[in-house]
Amino acid sequence: MQIPSPIAWTQEHTVRILDQTLLPGQEIYRDLDSVEEVAEAIRTLRVRGAPLIGIAAAMGVVVATRRGSGAARQSILDQIVDACKILGATRPTAVNLHWALNRMQLRATEACAAGENLRDALIAEANAIWQEDRAMCERIGELGASLIPRDSTVCTVCNAGALATGGIGTALGPVYTAHQAGRRPHVVVPETRPLLQGSRLTAWELTRAGVPCTLIGDGMIASRLRLGDVACVIVGADRIAANGDVANKIGTYGLALAAKAHGIPFYVAAPTSTLDPFTANGAAIPIEQRGSDEVTSWQGTRIAPAGVRAWNPAFDMTPAELITSIITDQGIFRPHEIGHSGR
Repeated sequence: MQIPSPIAWTQEHTVRILDQTLLPGQEIYRDLDSVEEVAEAIRTLRVRGAPLIGIAAAMGVVVATRRGSGAARQSILDQIVDACKILGATRPTAVNLHWALNRMQLRATEACAAGENLRDALIAEANAIWQEDRAMCERIGELGASLIPRDSTVCTVCNAGALATGGIGTALGPVYTAHQAGRRPHVVVPETRPLLQGSRLTAWELTRAGVPCTLIGDGMIASRLRLGDVACVIVGADRIAANGDVANKIGTYGLALAAKAHGIPFYVAAPTSTLDPFTANGAAIPIEQRGSDEVTSWQGTRIAPAGVRAWNPAFDMTPAELITSIITDQGIFRPHEIGHSGR
């Protein structure tokens, strides 16, 4: 696939990201040399997607160790704890963020106790998180491709592809696998207001990968599904509760309702790092509320009357009963089975 990696190490093991707020117009890479810069990039969606922000946060913990060269081990460990707090406060909904930070903090404690080189240990752990995500995406692609009939149309929402993960993507992983096998999938891409991750990012990367796609407005979803040629819907997830409820980009719930009304299978694709066995159901998932300017303005231009109120949840919750199956790297499960699938 001709899709650039959204994240990389610099030579000094700081973080280099593809600034996704500028796509598709500009392909600009930014070097992040401090924990605060990594946190800002996550908060402002320069780097985004549940799996990818987990990877970015893990790499951000490594950046924190640059300040501690020559310092006492306990002092460096304190810096790592502080870095995890800063990074963990950026976005509340995606569970991958805290999953990755908990791993990094535990590895730091183990390395200090064992007298290991702390920086080397954390670089290795961040790389392991990255490589594990890449492998999970490949497996999701293999399993999910079996659900996509040859020459069929798939609908998705937002962006859960290579730009949102460490590999080929979650929701788009099965599409890319089917495409590479010559099965000619076609993707319907809703624009995904208010930040247009569908039109700006998903359509961009599908086009770069040579996968045919059709862009539609969010308000066109039900009418498009009513035509009867969409074989299935595949979306990603930012957190999956123990009962199979799913938090994902705002608009996912409406897409699930439309798919149910038209008898279209609705699949969620996510790595096991997105499963949250400690959250009983969707009602307990924190939903990030973002600024009203994302709704009332676009790239600095006001598109709504001054003083009008705006409601801007970044995610919504799709109940388990609307979900046909959840595709993970450990297998394909019915929603009620997900709490027993392991993590």
